Amino acid sequence: MAQMKEQTRSVVPRHHPVRQIAYFVDDAAGSAQDHHLLFGSGPYFVVENIELAVCLHRGQPSTLDHTSAYGQWGGVMVEFCQQNNPGPSVFHDHRSSGKGDIHHVAIMVENLRTAISEYEAAGYETALYAELVSGQAYAMIDCTQALGHFIEIYEPSEALVGFYSLVRSASEGWDGNAVIRSLSMVDN
Repeated sequence: MAQMKEQTRSVVPRHHPVRQIAYFVDDAAGSAQDHHLLFGSGPYFVVENIELAVCLHRGQPSTLDHTSAYGQWGGVMVEFCQQNNPGPSVFHDHRSSGKGDIHHVAIMVENLRTAISEYEAAGYETALYAELVSGQAYAMIDCTQALGHFIEIYEPSEALVGFYSLVRSASEGWDGNAVIRSLSMVDN
């Protein structure tokens, strides 16, 4: 009974649907191509060397250079993340081989700071706090002991919602050609 009580205490009190499933891989574009061949997902928009204005790994200033491929897989976005620089990171915290584990699921929250506080109060550490050069902030909450992966949280901004819409729209009526497409952060 004590174990059940502990689980109940650890619940973050809001329901947020999963918007994205993300994998940590060695080759974002190659993994996206493989996923397309297995599931018909896509097309994928590859953003190289995503620039961060702020990067805190477990509360300490850090550097993270990563590339991601974003595509639509039915009702959810799928992302393939590859880390381009060595060193500690939220990706290497999870697993260092990059062979395709589910790394995180992403949800949108009403208030990022409040959500971070709620997860921390429930016993889940913020493994990454980052801000894109555009100002979009996000965090990765370490839920690996409970779920086997992280939870990425961010507030729905006009640019972020527009990006999700772009990826979803590209998949509607898509003929399967041009699976991999290049995109810069300035484009969205």
